[in-house]
Amino acid sequence: MHTDTERCVRAVQSKDARFDGWFFTAVTTTKIYCRPSCPVVPPKPANMRFYPSAAAAQQAGFRACKRCRPDAAPGSPQWDERADLVARAMRLIGDGVVDRDGVPGLAARLGYSPRQVERQLLAELGAGPLALARAQRAQTARLLIETSALPMAEVAFAAGFASIRSFNDTVREVFALSPSELRQRVRPAHPAAVPGPQAAAPGSPAPTTLALRLPFRKPLCPDNLFGHLAATAVPGVEEWRDGAYRRTLRLPYGHGIVALTPRPEHVECRLSLTDLRDLAGAIARCRRLLDLDADPEAVDALLAEDPVLAPLVAKAPGRRVPRTVDADEFAVRAVIGQQVSTAAARTHAGRLAAAHGERIDDPEGGLTHLFPSVDALAGLDPETLAMPRTRRATLTGLIAALAAGDLQLGPGGDRERARAALAALPGFGPWTVECIAMRALGDPDAFTATDLGVRRAAQGLGLPGTPAALLARAAAWRPWRAYAVQYLWATDDHPINHLPAD
Repeated sequence: MHTDTERCVRAVQSKDARFDGWFFTAVTTTKIYCRPSCPVVPPKPANMRFYPSAAAAQQAGFRACKRCRPDAAPGSPQWDERADLVARAMRLIGDGVVDRDGVPGLAARLGYSPRQVERQLLAELGAGPLALARAQRAQTARLLIETSALPMAEVAFAAGFASIRSFNDTVREVFALSPSELRQRVRPAHPAAVPGPQAAAPGSPAPTTLALRLPFRKPLCPDNLFGHLAATAVPGVEEWRDGAYRRTLRLPYGHGIVALTPRPEHVECRLSLTDLRDLAGAIARCRRLLDLDADPEAVDALLAEDPVLAPLVAKAPGRRVPRTVDADEFAVRAVIGQQVSTAAARTHAGRLAAAHGERIDDPEGGLTHLFPSVDALAGLDPETLAMPRTRRATLTGLIAALAAGDLQLGPGGDRERARAALAALPGFGPWTVECIAMRALGDPDAFTATDLGVRRAAQGLGLPGTPAALLARAAAWRPWRAYAVQYLWATDDHPINHLPAD
């Protein structure tokens, strides 16, 4: 995108917010970089330079605009769409892998050498993994500076900086303001966070609560997105309360609780974390959960070319794919949900969480547990599970593959390799594999042709009813078949398609 100068100039001159996150505009006369929709008067085309990432603009010596805050733009949709090395690397960097494990750790997860990863990121994004991680640390630091009352030293280390000096230098370089000056710019009405507002259990760290806004590209239809999450919520792990979807989060340094509320212009996010070093990763997981970096106009434009889907798209444009904050968790839940009702799947998953999940305190609601980790489930006695023997074997086989590292489902996982590994496990048919591909692996082209709801919707719309014929008909919807599934499901009056009543 950033190499098409003419198209980029038109987007900037029209202040087209659809391109926010796709590229960044740097102005040579002011040494500032902006998002395409920046409200200031557009610069002369001769003074514009275009970069594929904020990190590349920063490396070229440009600082972030104080008006449009380009670091707060929605992420590029291609990192969720694509399955190649660069996209996988970007998802892992967003999850904080470089800050935790360095570039060698990133490369090891991708199955490449550090040099190969560096070379490919530089070639496509104009910045290597360290520069991309640094840009993310700067964004995290700004969030903490502006939305919390934490001392600057705590902000620095929570954002992932190794020293106060590097924190100060980076903030000055990226935002052209000192950390203290950034905090002074915050409007009085801006929501602030206070460390430790909740009562912590004895011996556990006091949580810090932050109020944030998660941007997205319009349109966004919240009905099926939040409706699906609420209707399938695991008791004790997830709930719908006071107009918000709430759930517990298992994070690298601790745990958290998030409350997500749909608003017309953003998703309101209230995060409570036991360790602020998890902030960037928690935000990335919430964005993945709600598919907020999608490009709905591109998706809907292609699907609307089909005369059968066009009325569904026109009725409720901007449907997203409800995903997950933990790929391993979703895989376990997908197996539990095989051939049972939504209510039964919730009951079985809730019992598993209560028996094997880590207990937490939630003074603001009814959340009680983290969903059990793979390690906690590795010693599971299948005889304790109230499900058919064959499904017990399927579940224990999945857990063993995840625990051994034979199956990688995280944000940096290879989608086709994961599909093959899943299909090789006993008890995994097309429905389970495609559900996991759609919601855990984030594949926008996953298609559950054997799903009962999809087949019922297809027949009602005059589409082929058999899986093979429907797959052939759905080829025209590629690469957005996962979104087509959402529109097909929406033809049914199931609770997953409606925002719950408060």
